[in-house]
Amino acid sequence: MDYVEIGQVVSGFRERMTKLALFDPLYELQRKRQTDRQNKPIDFMELGLLTLLYFFEQKLMRNNKAGVKDLAEFLLKVTGIFIDLDDVEFEDLARQITQVFRPTTGKKRDFTFMNWESGQTEHIYISILKANAFDLKTNTQYYTLDEDGLELIFATKEFYTEFQLSIHQLVLRKQLEKGEFEGALRQINEMRIDVEALQERMVKLEHELKRNIVSEETFGRYKGLLEDIYLRLQMENEEFEELRQFVKETKDRVQAQTVRQADQRPYELILRISNELEKVHGEHSDLFHQSMVLKSHALGAAQESLYYTGLDSFNFDQDIASLIFSTPLPLETMKGVLAPFLPVQETKMWSLLTVWAEQNMLEDGSGQERDDKFLELGGDSDEYRYQTMQKKLYKILMEQLLQKMEEQGQVELKPFIQLFEESEHANLLGERAFYDFWIYLHQRSPLRADDRDKHQNEEPGTLLEDMYMLLGSRCLVIIEQEDIIKVNDRFSIQNMLISWGEQDDNWT
Repeated sequence: MDYVEIGQVVSGFRERMTKLALFDPLYELQRKRQTDRQNKPIDFMELGLLTLLYFFEQKLMRNNKAGVKDLAEFLLKVTGIFIDLDDVEFEDLARQITQVFRPTTGKKRDFTFMNWESGQTEHIYISILKANAFDLKTNTQYYTLDEDGLELIFATKEFYTEFQLSIHQLVLRKQLEKGEFEGALRQINEMRIDVEALQERMVKLEHELKRNIVSEETFGRYKGLLEDIYLRLQMENEEFEELRQFVKETKDRVQAQTVRQADQRPYELILRISNELEKVHGEHSDLFHQSMVLKSHALGAAQESLYYTGLDSFNFDQDIASLIFSTPLPLETMKGVLAPFLPVQETKMWSLLTVWAEQNMLEDGSGQERDDKFLELGGDSDEYRYQTMQKKLYKILMEQLLQKMEEQGQVELKPFIQLFEESEHANLLGERAFYDFWIYLHQRSPLRADDRDKHQNEEPGTLLEDMYMLLGSRCLVIIEQEDIIKVNDRFSIQNMLISWGEQDDNWT
């Protein structure tokens, strides 16, 4: 019989049992025995999987109000022709399934097993559903999938959760190549859920770093884990950059096609895809930055905490004095034991060259050195914050302007400012960016979305992206008027008339 290394065979036994524990609620449902009105057996395990798919769909649709009654209506629509039950019985069925996934006690499900790697009985706590909100008026509890519920959903497919986002990125590219824009939007929603799940895991990992590092061994394990997470997020971030460029090329191609066609829906869909992808990419970038912070600051703080923990547990009498007096050591060894506790040798010297060395001027004899350097503008500068505020303001103004244009056909700047003074954004009238917006519109008139690439060298590419995206395939014409509007003591601007223009007109 060949030699078998038992340690390698049972290595990672707990992690494998954790994967199996996810299916325990489904097996518990399978053991339930109940029949419908025609005495046909009801398969609770299949209904349990339908329940998970229903709550997963609600999470994709960002619906935070899904309760037992909503689940009962869904099960009735899907299985009503096969299971003979009325509305009240279907609601009771939905309540039974929900209570298995989330016990009425509110506690997580306890899965007990024997860990043959450690030789001890251990517990795994899983949570498939969690309470999301509660309506006091109707006395209704709403639920949503917990992290383990997402794991269970993903475990029913033939890929690992760690590579879920990368797979979605590949599928998204294929759908864009085929022109399946509806499916691409759904794929981006699934990517957003993957990023949210990764964010929750990152928070838990940060807490574990601060709580569980008590030795060099655990420190090395967490360090390796963070490096793996960082590399995977880095590859996903590079794929996002390539997807952004691919979506931009697809958008330009679709726009060229829609100019010759009457159907504008493909171009509207690709604009939504571009916008949603930017949002997911922004959340993923924050996650990538968080992994870098964990890798540098949090891991360093944990190592420093481990160092001071060693200092606190160090006992001089026990670790040093008893060693010296109880064990006869050679003189050379004794020097090595005592060396860390002896002061560093210091020699006071003075050189004549210090007289001619560079001297620092002191102010008022206070002893503080004067710093003659100018303040430098860092990465998180006022200029960057101004550009961020300007981008948001341009989007708000374009939304307000297009809304009035849809209602009135044309808009004059003077009454628009008067209405703006009464809105919740009235404080923006005191900002320079408000007036830069109108000046920019007047300079670029007629303003079209396809002209945006001509001005990339003059304005940052992302600064005007949202504004042009809202404009879509429409065209704005801005004509200055004779009167001047005095908005406040600080700003005045010439009145303008904004109207629709034809997309194919050649303005000079």
